[in-house]
Amino acid sequence: MAATAPQAGEAPERCDLAVVGGGIVGLAVARELIRRAPRSSVCVLEGESELASHQSGHNSGVIHAGIYYKPGSLKARLCVEGARELYQYCAARSIPHEQCGKVIIASDTSELARLEELERRGRANGVPGLRRIDRAGIEQIEPHARGIAGLYSPTTGVVDFAAVARAYARDLLDAGGTVALGFRVERASLKASRLRLTHARGTTEAGHAIFCAGAWADRVAVSAGADPDPRIVPFRGAYLRLVPERRELVRALIYPVPDPALPFLGVHLTRSINGEVLIGPTALIAGARDAYRLGRVRRADLLDTLGWPGTWRMLAHWWRTGASELRHAMLPSTLVRAAARYVPELQPDDVEAAFAGVRAQALGRDGQLIDDFRISATERALHVRNAPSPAATASSAIARHIADEAQRAFG
Repeated sequence: MAATAPQAGEAPERCDLAVVGGGIVGLAVARELIRRAPRSSVCVLEGESELASHQSGHNSGVIHAGIYYKPGSLKARLCVEGARELYQYCAARSIPHEQCGKVIIASDTSELARLEELERRGRANGVPGLRRIDRAGIEQIEPHARGIAGLYSPTTGVVDFAAVARAYARDLLDAGGTVALGFRVERASLKASRLRLTHARGTTEAGHAIFCAGAWADRVAVSAGADPDPRIVPFRGAYLRLVPERRELVRALIYPVPDPALPFLGVHLTRSINGEVLIGPTALIAGARDAYRLGRVRRADLLDTLGWPGTWRMLAHWWRTGASELRHAMLPSTLVRAAARYVPELQPDDVEAAFAGVRAQALGRDGQLIDDFRISATERALHVRNAPSPAATASSAIARHIADEAQRAFG
């Protein structure tokens, strides 16, 4: 059976290994660490009252196949490995999932070169079953979709990533680890041969720590002595959903050809594991790192974003894209029109508001959006500085990679 919410405990005063962050990556890392060192005390410290409260629980649930990522990058390698392992894990744990397939559609000739580059990347990355399709092939897979050419990925799928995270937590607890909820780590400091983690209820001293803090990754990294570059800049992604009587317009997953210079995939249509059909997301710089409501602004978060030189350099370069995203956020009908390029029958009355997520996007001082996963080290600690999509898909493979890095760094 799928894992229910695990029973949380108190944060220990001392432990051998602490993982900061109870999202899917942090829990996968803790699970991998205790599997490798079963006699060690491993504790996950999560600031919220529930696991998977942020990126892991606010997403479209797509299991990515590994098409988009630059060959040789961590994303390319770990996504393909992780997707295969995730399907196996979900089957073993009876977690509902579906390998439903995805079609990436070129709507005009200007997108064909980028589609070819996606195909090249996908094949170089070892994506299983990837094939080029024509107009008729698109309509055979998605009868209501239109385009001049496409790529079909049969191994793309959907799942509830929060359910996967809870299953990882159950594995950790069954192996003797600890999960502590409501213990937000505010800073880390060295004390002799240990790390002192100061959290909302006191301190925990750990022999070593791995920080998987998502939207707050830069802050805890800097407190432990890391370089402030890159900075986390939050992007709010809002979704619409089709009203039930129009869900037949989409069988599975329909994606555009993305701009390869941006780490976002554009407006797409996704039939989620619960049968809803989502349209989105937007990608708007947010006023808070937990801006699930459009109007939520936190002064410290906003000042961090506006005070970072990379923010202004990025905006100067991508201002046209930013203006388009602002329109999508303010006028849902423009988001529907963007999706209607691929499903022309879509009308503004076919949708209603769904939910929003916040992407923790690392941004360099030079204004470059960090595209690959990024992991850095300080004394007695590793820091996951950038782990947006496809981190959930790749979670088991990322965990293995981080555990390998930890063995080299910690001895």
